[in-house]
Amino acid sequence: MRIAAVADLHVKENGSQSYKELFAEISSKADVLVMAGDLTDLGKPKEAELLASDLRSCTIPVVGVLGNHDYECGAVDEVREILKDAGVHLLEGQAVEIGGVGFAGVKGFAGGFGRHMLGSFGEPAIKAMVAESVEESMRLENALRQVRSHRAMVVLHYAPIPETVAGEPEAIYPFLGSSRLAETIDRFPVSAVVHGHAHRGTYQGKTPGGAPVYNVAAHIEKPTGRPYALLEL
Repeated sequence: MRIAAVADLHVKENGSQSYKELFAEISSKADVLVMAGDLTDLGKPKEAELLASDLRSCTIPVVGVLGNHDYECGAVDEVREILKDAGVHLLEGQAVEIGGVGFAGVKGFAGGFGRHMLGSFGEPAIKAMVAESVEESMRLENALRQVRSHRAMVVLHYAPIPETVAGEPEAIYPFLGSSRLAETIDRFPVSAVVHGHAHRGTYQGKTPGGAPVYNVAAHIEKPTGRPYALLEL
């Protein structure tokens, strides 16, 4: 299966950029489109409606997760329903099988990487942040347990490894992802992982267990020379 993956489209309310032609192009080159979060710029229903309209030019199945920007305006329930009504398989701790490939997805969360990962100690606010990171990892585990096919792709917004955020200022690494996600991924046979969020990151890396990870933010240079990556599973 050929999968087109892109993240961080940041569709704006003013409709300054249309993705109709891009989605039509992707439909001619791939079997499935995966969108890895920050689908809207400010999480406004109008932005989601514009994206839904552009997706009419996409003739292949679409799988996606939400990103932090999709939560900004507190209208995430409306954004979610608009995208689902447009036919997007929106994953929030679930899995879907398409053409023999299982797609498991969550947004993920911040928390840091390796020995610099934030621990649950101190103020309630810090403990709440760590609890959210752990909860997202547990949702991903539940999603991966639902996968029955031999090929599996994990779809995230936040990064599971530091290698694919390299290029961003090191000071913000803890806000770009969490190693807890990679720990979960490495407990399952995963063929590929895609994420976004790190606009100035690096295209490719691997989890400690060897699962290929791709930063597919639209801003990242990719082998296709296009905003999306093409991956064979």
